[in-house]
Amino acid sequence: MAKAYLVGSGIAALAAAAFLIRDGGFDGGDIHLFEEQPDIGGSLNPGGTAGIGHTVPGGRMIDAGAYCAFDLFGGIPSLDDPSVSVTQEILAEHENFTWDDVTRLVDGEGRVVDPHATGFSERDRLELLRCLAVPEGRLDGKRITDCFGTHFFTTNFWLMWCTTFAFRPEHGAVEFRRHLKRFIHLLPEFATMSGIHRTRYHQYDSLVLPLAAWLRERGAVFHTGCRVTDVELAPGREEIRVRTLRLSRNGQQEKITVAPEDLVLVTNGSVTDAASFGSHTAPPPTPTHRTDAWLLWHRMARGRADLGYPSVFDKNVKESLGESFTVTAKDPVLLEALEEFSGREAGRGGLMTLTGSNWLLTLVADRQPVHRDQPEGVSVWWGYALFPERAGNRTPKPMTECSGREILEEVLHHLPLGEAVAARVLETSTVVPCLLPYFTSPFLRRTRDDRPEVVPGRSVNLAFVGQFAETPDETAFTVEYSVRTAWTAVSRLLHLDRQPPPVHKGHHDRHVLAAAVETLRHG
Repeated sequence: MAKAYLVGSGIAALAAAAFLIRDGGFDGGDIHLFEEQPDIGGSLNPGGTAGIGHTVPGGRMIDAGAYCAFDLFGGIPSLDDPSVSVTQEILAEHENFTWDDVTRLVDGEGRVVDPHATGFSERDRLELLRCLAVPEGRLDGKRITDCFGTHFFTTNFWLMWCTTFAFRPEHGAVEFRRHLKRFIHLLPEFATMSGIHRTRYHQYDSLVLPLAAWLRERGAVFHTGCRVTDVELAPGREEIRVRTLRLSRNGQQEKITVAPEDLVLVTNGSVTDAASFGSHTAPPPTPTHRTDAWLLWHRMARGRADLGYPSVFDKNVKESLGESFTVTAKDPVLLEALEEFSGREAGRGGLMTLTGSNWLLTLVADRQPVHRDQPEGVSVWWGYALFPERAGNRTPKPMTECSGREILEEVLHHLPLGEAVAARVLETSTVVPCLLPYFTSPFLRRTRDDRPEVVPGRSVNLAFVGQFAETPDETAFTVEYSVRTAWTAVSRLLHLDRQPPPVHKGHHDRHVLAAAVETLRHG
């Protein structure tokens, strides 16, 4: 009986395991997932407690075009109500608790900026249209700054776009253009963010846990604290076939011989690899350790151009660095103040970017509770910065050198909440900062061959899944991307008739295009 070995336990690997059972006819007991960390969930795995402070690793984009994700989770029961699927739960949340952001941008004086005014000059519009029209291949190796003048990066449109998706100006033009095309249908309501779907709880609770429960019920085997150190290929270039897996478990080395009929699916790379956590009183230490999410890919790709170029994504920390922070509060004063400031109940406000912040801070106050097991009276909100290497406005230090409390002081410096409210927030909050060396690595400047194909040419039993496997037209850093790579891997390796649906292409709809152009016309 064929077995499947999956390296990693993030959403891509979990989805692949589900497709192997659902579409591939695999018995759950023949599916093995190897996870280096003590817990599953990959980059969506949160941490901490209400006592020491939570850590929220952020979330991934979900929209109406998440065809693969909705298909998969349409067969996964919700943990809250098994008669309802996770997809039904997401759609109901979108219907009943839609984002209606009116404070998307707040300037350095604490004033709300009109986000419907794009701030475009005629040159900006022309450059944007040119970027959309040019073939993707002509953007290979180019940065966003190669396609736009300096004024473009001062516009309201850029400030909203870059903080929604986590782009920096020096990032790759290929991925930027893909996002423009893939999410063009969101433009008319981009300021309010009402077109973005969210899960009821953090995505770990709402996506990872029910999917993992479904897999466990069917016998899938999870090996946590188990590191895959090498994936050895059979010699020769006529085909790509994995013959051996090397593991490290509890300090012991193991070897798995991969039979000809077995499959190996590898999550190559990780945006949260080497994450470094600080505390309320101390900054995060400098990251020094990389897991095999990157090292394994390097070993596999050595001398193999058809397996991609991992150094494109993990050797430029200066441009992929980001930092997030999670605030655990015993007093709802901050959420109440934001409700009064925005006129929206907590959770409906979407993102709030502080445009006067040198770090370019963005705050996310989600619907409470964020975690299913969150204690009564405790609130959790979080934020992130795209330029943590810069000195702050209130503090002369880079964000990377700040404690959680110092970061919160910097946030409060930009919000018009008053001294009494700020003092209460500081007194009743615990902040955990998290430094992420590879936070935006999927967006780094690249060419079409830098990411390996999901199933490389001539591969017999090897596939790649996750954010660093190439799927044409689809955009990285989304739940949909992970699930689509998983479905593609399973369907191609097993030569199934049931293939993933085409990527959503709203730009092919003239009504969508007309609405987008009208939105971009506003100066």
